[in-house]
Amino acid sequence: MKFDDAAQLRRATNHRVIVAGGGIGGLATALTLHQIGVPSVVFEAVREMRPLGVGINLQPNAVRELFDLGITVHDLDRVGLPAKEWALVGLNGNDIYSEPRGLLAGYKWPQYAVHRGHFHTLLYQKAIDRIGPDAVRLGSRVTGYRKNTDGSVTTLIERPDGSTAEETGALLIGADGIHSAIRAQMHPDQPPIHWGGAVMWRGTTWAKPIRTGSSFVGLGTHRQRIVFYPISHPDPHTGLTSINWIAEVTMDGGEGWKQSGWFRQVSVNEFIHHFDTWIWDWLDVPALIKQANSAFENPMIDRDPVPTWRDGPVLLLGDAAHAMYPTGSNGGSQAIVDARILGAAMVEHGVTQAALAAYDDKLCGPISKLILRNRGAGPFGLLNMVDERCGGTFDDIDSVIPPSERTEFMAGYRTAAGFAMEQLNNAPPTIREGARVRSAPVL
Repeated sequence: MKFDDAAQLRRATNHRVIVAGGGIGGLATALTLHQIGVPSVVFEAVREMRPLGVGINLQPNAVRELFDLGITVHDLDRVGLPAKEWALVGLNGNDIYSEPRGLLAGYKWPQYAVHRGHFHTLLYQKAIDRIGPDAVRLGSRVTGYRKNTDGSVTTLIERPDGSTAEETGALLIGADGIHSAIRAQMHPDQPPIHWGGAVMWRGTTWAKPIRTGSSFVGLGTHRQRIVFYPISHPDPHTGLTSINWIAEVTMDGGEGWKQSGWFRQVSVNEFIHHFDTWIWDWLDVPALIKQANSAFENPMIDRDPVPTWRDGPVLLLGDAAHAMYPTGSNGGSQAIVDARILGAAMVEHGVTQAALAAYDDKLCGPISKLILRNRGAGPFGLLNMVDERCGGTFDDIDSVIPPSERTEFMAGYRTAAGFAMEQLNNAPPTIREGARVRSAPVL
């Protein structure tokens, strides 16, 4: 980003927003700020952006925002595919509930299942292309902040060689994840990361498409289940698709997580015995797991809600604000929505603390409730209900949970998660086309 004179540079610096963390939320924030004419810089701890992770789902409310950011269907098709169905299945392989998703359900926008790392790389490249090569400064870990008497904020940065630096801007957005240093300073008395006893093993396997060919399926009970969905279009030569799977078992979490880290690569032999009898005529779970190139273990964790995501000119966003169980496919989607709502607040209030307060007032309370709802199994609560009423096996699901009760349960979750169809379809754009922050410098 180049400026014609010192005065223009000074105006830009006075309005510059510093973003801590170059994940999905941080990059969506940088792209949104650029769209509305606000200069920003992202500081990211990793030295090299690599396509890490497995599958995530982007709900229609997030895809709407991506389209408004100029991310196209072609872009998303390169990193995933549109979802067609969401289904829950009992222990004997019979359906508990299924519904169409995205465009097939009547939404104006699709739902996408994507490879998280490839989607993240897409956002990163868009930021570099649109904002410039210095948009994201790698190898720069944000360790804290200092509020200044003039209302600005100074960000404290540590580099891999141990050297430190400081950067000052109008606002600081903490998008630095569940282990956020910004959140730790803002809420020094927060409880430790919460683990309720569920352990997940994740992987991807090239296999034949299942059900619709683009179905999200959750099978089992609260104590033990597998979730799977494709994250690639079928290979034109083999017909195989990359299926993302998550095998999960709930254990006694009373003594806390005993491993030295939160994420580790493991052999499938460490956990496949939990699922060695899960074979039906349409699905062979042991075979699906065994054919994976690798598997990764991590606990299902979140953080207790906090009363505010703001400290003067500092704001939390994404997992730093609301790390939640991945039971409702909300994490990445909500981070994108966060960025857009922050952008809308700045369009209305400028690059000011008032914009951060408007964002906090709009999101902190409702999303904090969603954290606790997901901790209580989120949409997978239907599996719990079936388990409680019949042990997870049945011939006629309507005799276990009437259709109206199942439909009402899922409608309540969609509303809580912000993607109830009628409400979303009729909502105006979060940021109107061409909107700019009037007090920001011309870029």
